[in-house]
Amino acid sequence: MRITELAIPGCYLITPDQLVDDRGSFYESFRTDEFERATGQAFEPRQINHSVSRRNTLRGIHSVTIPPGQAKYVSCVRGTLRDFLVDLRLGSPTFGQSLSNLLDDASGCSVYVPEGVGHGFLTLTEGACICYVLSSTYLPGTQIDIDPLDPDLALDWGFTEPPLMSEKDAGARSLKETIAAGLLPEWSARR
Repeated sequence: MRITELAIPGCYLITPDQLVDDRGSFYESFRTDEFERATGQAFEPRQINHSVSRRNTLRGIHSVTIPPGQAKYVSCVRGTLRDFLVDLRLGSPTFGQSLSNLLDDASGCSVYVPEGVGHGFLTLTEGACICYVLSSTYLPGTQIDIDPLDPDLALDWGFTEPPLMSEKDAGARSLKETIAAGLLPEWSARR
């Protein structure tokens, strides 16, 4: 697997080396030893979630307060999605900046999202399935939800019609409101 650091510190794109033959393909989606060697960060899975979404579904921007914190290893196991990361770490050199990657089942590419970075995605195909491998288990009351359509974030989702969104995401606070609420973590180069 090839592990490439992205423009937001601590975020990585993981591209597997696929073995392809007449039957199809095989690849290692994640190896803790290789990830730790390449990034210097340990990642110990505590929970695995899947979501299946209709085409043009927008989910996010989501994060978790620190503590407890939550890193994510995100893969698209069916279909295609536009994946977004937003740096929510106050004082980070890239605070408020975002980046996007196209994730799909054919490439097998995954994204590592460190603690303090927000995550969201827009499904581009019907029945797209995303897998989240998480470093901590769900703890009610620790979720941070930021309006994915916040004009201050100016995320280029690329949809041509209004996306399907949950009430929670549609009613989420703006980035400025989230800062004012004191929910965002301080930047630490160790994360």
